[in-house]
Amino acid sequence: MAAKEYKAGTLLIQEEQALTALHVIAKGSIHATFPGGEFYLSKGDVIGVCEVFSDSHFISYRVAEDAIIASYPCNGSLLSNLLHANHDMANLTLSSFFRQMHEILDQYELSKFDCDNFYHYLTDSYAEYIDFCSKNGLSPRALPGLENLTELVLEEDIHDWLSGYYEQLQKLLDTNTSSAKDADFLLGLLLKGSEDIHSITSVCRAMFDYKSEIASLLMNENHLDFFDLYASVLYKIGPNAEDSTSIIAAISTMMIQLEGQPSIDQTMYQSRVHEYRTKLDSINQYMAEHPESDGVSSTDETPEIMDSLNTILTYAECDEELTTSFKNAIAQYNKLKDKNSTEDSARKLRLVISKFFYQVYKKAFFKSVTDYNIPNVLKMFFNFGYVDEQLAGMDNAAYLYSIVNNLPSNPSEKVYTIYEWLRAIYDGKKTPSRNEFDSDYAAYVHEMKVTGKISAEQETNMLNDKKQRVSFEIDNMFTSVNKISFGRISTFSPVFSEHNILKDLQTSLVTAERVKTGINYIRSTDFSAFYRDTIYTNPDLGIGKEYVSVEILPDIILMPNIGIRGVMWQEIEGRKRTTPSRMMVSIFQMEDLNSLLVRMTGEYRWEMCKRIQGARWNDISDASLTSEYFDYIQFYKKNRDLSADAKDKIKLSMQKAKNSFKEMFIRDYSSWILFEGAGSPRLNKVARSILFTYCPFSKEIRNKLKANPLYKETMDRYDIKLGQKIHHMNNLFQKIKNLGADIPPEIQKQRNYLDL
Repeated sequence: MAAKEYKAGTLLIQEEQALTALHVIAKGSIHATFPGGEFYLSKGDVIGVCEVFSDSHFISYRVAEDAIIASYPCNGSLLSNLLHANHDMANLTLSSFFRQMHEILDQYELSKFDCDNFYHYLTDSYAEYIDFCSKNGLSPRALPGLENLTELVLEEDIHDWLSGYYEQLQKLLDTNTSSAKDADFLLGLLLKGSEDIHSITSVCRAMFDYKSEIASLLMNENHLDFFDLYASVLYKIGPNAEDSTSIIAAISTMMIQLEGQPSIDQTMYQSRVHEYRTKLDSINQYMAEHPESDGVSSTDETPEIMDSLNTILTYAECDEELTTSFKNAIAQYNKLKDKNSTEDSARKLRLVISKFFYQVYKKAFFKSVTDYNIPNVLKMFFNFGYVDEQLAGMDNAAYLYSIVNNLPSNPSEKVYTIYEWLRAIYDGKKTPSRNEFDSDYAAYVHEMKVTGKISAEQETNMLNDKKQRVSFEIDNMFTSVNKISFGRISTFSPVFSEHNILKDLQTSLVTAERVKTGINYIRSTDFSAFYRDTIYTNPDLGIGKEYVSVEILPDIILMPNIGIRGVMWQEIEGRKRTTPSRMMVSIFQMEDLNSLLVRMTGEYRWEMCKRIQGARWNDISDASLTSEYFDYIQFYKKNRDLSADAKDKIKLSMQKAKNSFKEMFIRDYSSWILFEGAGSPRLNKVARSILFTYCPFSKEIRNKLKANPLYKETMDRYDIKLGQKIHHMNNLFQKIKNLGADIPPEIQKQRNYLDL
């Protein structure tokens, strides 16, 4: 077999590439990688021997040093023929197999150790951070995601005896040369052994994902990480403070942990470290130039924020019992060293505060609807959940005060603060949202009448009662979504507190402009995301029934908290399909807003399809987005279009999604918009086909992807169906013109839609 030369850096084989040959290294070295491990191959090693049982590679190979490689076709029966006909090749393949098996087993053991070490490093360090803050009178911040982190639990681990088994098997074959020369035995050994290697690498992949999860808690692009928690403390106390040495040491230790860590983006790591060092230098320079500077007290500029809680309670005209109880609860909360404590006393205190908060909110809101001069502190309370200047921090309270009369919402563009939303319901411009049992206000009131709780007259009165409608919204949507959008349900409190601020308030403030940019980004990729089919008829023009698509953009409601999640609460209002969906995000959003909007749009697409399909949403005989995706996940193990590695990835993804088909779809949809739309393939063949069929890219993106063979088959099918629709519409245009009539706007818009 002729050998070929390859230069260092050449990608020889990409993961998921079809396995058609074995490659013998005659010179140089090869770097083999898979998620969770790496090893090197050198002269005499055989590339691909670890994967012979599979149709495709699950390991990637890149030339480390200039190499000369000879290739031997091995697909189908060719491997058996090769082992029978070439004893030297058989011996080379066997010895290389055992070397690679031991390398991969070593990677497995190392990964397991790293997972345990990484977990305890993070949890122990966070406990030290809490202790440091408590000792120095600082309010410790929550670390998003830490509450969900547990020690490594593998759904399927490899057998304990596997390493010893292959070690002894190699020794036996070294002493029993007759068995080692039997081609059928070798073929069976390689096929079974490569299957075991696939199992090992699958477990390594799971451990890599686990380490990636921990690494993202330590450092991520959104600055919602442990690195930022420690850095913020250092910025606050100053690098020359008496206790700064321990903080600087902790940050340095974290940097050592993350530097070179494969489960973290090293470019992002370098950028964050540079940012940290630059900020420290600027602080040092400022302190050197202004040694006596104490700054100006925020309360000097905004005296109104002093004694805010009393202002709010007095305005709301709360009775003595509620006033005293809420004050005491806030005072206790202020004194907590760790406001995110999971101890029973702290948990109960947060529940008590939540109960009183919404009681006060209702009273203050109903008074405000007749007040043309609402105090700024009350506006802060309504829109941010602000209650106390000490709890919020003076600087933060001053910032809220500075923006409260110039809120970032815009109801005319469907972006509301929670106060504006409740006011729209009070004024009858919007209907109350569905409750957690999926009942809207009318259905809820009717149910009360049916069960005899109210009379028919009371039902009519309740339906028209403004206060009852708003109370329903507060008691159901507001209380639920406020907690969910906050993102850390076990430590949720509705009051604005400094310890929940994970990054700069000004940069995390959600504005109507930012929402509009995010929605337009989705529309520019998935052009049909918010379109719905409606029926148009015009007997005068001979149009009996024509489906036209109408775009209905969602209502976005800004919840009064500092949060990390978005919520797609309902896909339509009542039963009308031409009403907007309702999506909620925190007014101070700690996560990436665009990613949240994409995720909510994915959920909206799923729920809207279920609404349209009704009981047949998962019936594959009636093709739809949900039915095809449901069928794909339910029967992925039997799908011949999926490689063994793709099936393993689906299995792991299902575990992460807690076996939720909807959650799986939302994750795939996010990858579809954020990565595939940018020309970076992330999905398998089947998922890509489903997404392209029901969530097609815009014409601009389709044109860019035409040259990519991954999309050719699905794009050809899409073009055929689109051509049929355009042909039908052109015929309809001609028919209307023959009648001498003008093209109806609805038909013209549908024709324009087909060109998107």
